[in-house]
Amino acid sequence: MPEPSSNPHALPRQFIRNFSIIAHIDHGKSTLADRLLQATNAVSAREAREQILDSMDIERERGITIKASAVTVFHHHKPGAKTDDLETDYEAPIDDSNPDLHRPAPGRKAAPEDHGDLHMLNFIDTPGHVDFNYEVSRALKACEGAILVVDATQGVQAQTLVNAYLAINENLHIIPVINKIDLPSARTDEVADEIEQTLGFTAEDCLLVSAKTGQGIKELLAAICEKFPAPRTQVVPQLRALIFDAVYDDYRGVIVYARVFDGKLKVGDKIRMMGIGRSFLVTEIGKMNPKPYRLPHGEIGPGETAYIVAAIRSLKDVRIGDTITLEQDPATEALPGYQPPRQMVFCDFYPATSEEGESTDFEDLRDAIEKLSLNDSSFTFAPVHSEALGFGFRCGFLGLLHMDIIQERLEREGGVEIIQTAPTVSYHVLVRGKDTVTGAGGQALRPVDPASPFRTNVPDHFQLLEVHNPADLPDMGHIEEIREPLCRVEIMTPKEYIGDIMKLCLDRRGTYKSQQFISASREMLQFEIPLAEIIYDFFDKMKGLTSGYGTMDYEVISYKPDNLIKLDILINGDPVEALATIVHRDKAEFRGRGLITRLKEQIPKHQFEIPLQAAIGGKVVARETIKAFRKNVLAKCYGGDVSRKRKLLEKQKEGKKRMKAVGSVTIPQEAFMAVLDQGD
Repeated sequence: MPEPSSNPHALPRQFIRNFSIIAHIDHGKSTLADRLLQATNAVSAREAREQILDSMDIERERGITIKASAVTVFHHHKPGAKTDDLETDYEAPIDDSNPDLHRPAPGRKAAPEDHGDLHMLNFIDTPGHVDFNYEVSRALKACEGAILVVDATQGVQAQTLVNAYLAINENLHIIPVINKIDLPSARTDEVADEIEQTLGFTAEDCLLVSAKTGQGIKELLAAICEKFPAPRTQVVPQLRALIFDAVYDDYRGVIVYARVFDGKLKVGDKIRMMGIGRSFLVTEIGKMNPKPYRLPHGEIGPGETAYIVAAIRSLKDVRIGDTITLEQDPATEALPGYQPPRQMVFCDFYPATSEEGESTDFEDLRDAIEKLSLNDSSFTFAPVHSEALGFGFRCGFLGLLHMDIIQERLEREGGVEIIQTAPTVSYHVLVRGKDTVTGAGGQALRPVDPASPFRTNVPDHFQLLEVHNPADLPDMGHIEEIREPLCRVEIMTPKEYIGDIMKLCLDRRGTYKSQQFISASREMLQFEIPLAEIIYDFFDKMKGLTSGYGTMDYEVISYKPDNLIKLDILINGDPVEALATIVHRDKAEFRGRGLITRLKEQIPKHQFEIPLQAAIGGKVVARETIKAFRKNVLAKCYGGDVSRKRKLLEKQKEGKKRMKAVGSVTIPQEAFMAVLDQGD
């Protein structure tokens, strides 16, 4: 996209606005971003499409935003105006063949003095799902304001509150926007009252917008220029820029997205990453509009966002939240960054055989995971080995949806077939002594990071280890206690479903904390529930009980010791690490029986009998048997002595016994996922 003909990069600081668009999932953030791009003439009618900023196929198919997208547009605003002229009203449609972006439409004037001062609007469209909350917190660090979007038909939801509090904690100015007012079921006045009740904004301050039809966009653009503060003044003369995102490009290496707070940056500068200490030479500076375009002046100043290309080879050379400064005149103090992302859900990926019989190679899987990690640094992976499944990777994710997205991207972009084991959570295990403890794969278990807020109450001569895989649990004789992650869960539900939600939470070992009035028809319940009880089907069950009207948000607040034990699953006498789980002792026998019953349905019959057992230590608590395929060896015996029949049956029995000793059991993907079904 060509740069506007008037040089916007000479704009004074007071004409720059940096803001994010935040909301609960499916409240219309991406549609509102599309409308802002079209209203400011950043995209032509030919290029316009739904979810312009969602570049991945998965984002477009599922209708969700996975990665935050930063864009720069330009807009004219008259000081004090409540409504603005849109660029599309007085500019001719964009023609990509003509480099002059600001062409007047026939019979109209496009002079800046006619339509106000030129403003640079840098905005970020953020995800709404709880799993990608980390993306939202990163985006807000680079902004001075936030547009809080609320659906006029659904009202304030759980993630609406969470994102609003994130913005308030960053001291951002918030403009509440009620979207989808064009729908027949819109409850505009009720939703405005909900916003006032729960978030404290006056109902009259809420802007009424329809991102689909464009209604209210003129007032929104005026409010952005009028209400959002300009970037702060420089604190130090040296360059300080905050990295809020990074993506990998096959040709240009890592492209860094940064917000400049102090100083200036230009092409040819040698920059240093203050956290990592690596230095690079800047070869290109540009902006997204929404396509990337190189700045011909090659310079950005305080308050601006831009992408930076500096021949960075690997994402390991870049840390999100790091501060960029100049090599020649470095800043003495870095900008406050972000907490590193905390992986909460872990599972194993192993190469699988496709339906056509083609097998994925371990090396192909490794190449696919390494390539994907260049564009998503928020998941971790380490090699593991399983007796049943061979070599694979233990991967850590921010949540269950994040895990699902990564698996789908690996299969699409990497062209690999994957067997995925049941997701588990991270446990903290307090072990006696200071000796190195190894897991099932022979790798040493890592101690919990001393800087972690969850590392508490560790006595002398003990160590607190992090266990991501139940198979890695040390010998129970050395364990003092097992601590599991505890979540604060906030559920917003219509009042008639409160009893059902209470029962669901209490059945999942939840502890009731509080109840808050939201509106005449809805309330918010707060529980503390172990993360292991909610990572799989809790959300689905909550949606089912509330007829789809309930919403939830969760946050890990602590690690709490409990009476937890390891439940092993033995198939044909051999323990299968991928099916092992950590459960509460009171529920162990019930979970074991239910799991064995489900495995019996999932594992197909073989030529030999397969015993399935659930065991706690050396004690078997449940058993089922999968009968063997049997040929009718008595079919030819239409008469004769009974000893002849017995001889044939004994011969068949010996063959089955020999086959059982050397045969291997084929375990389908569905069997691993059967571990997750709570059975309630």
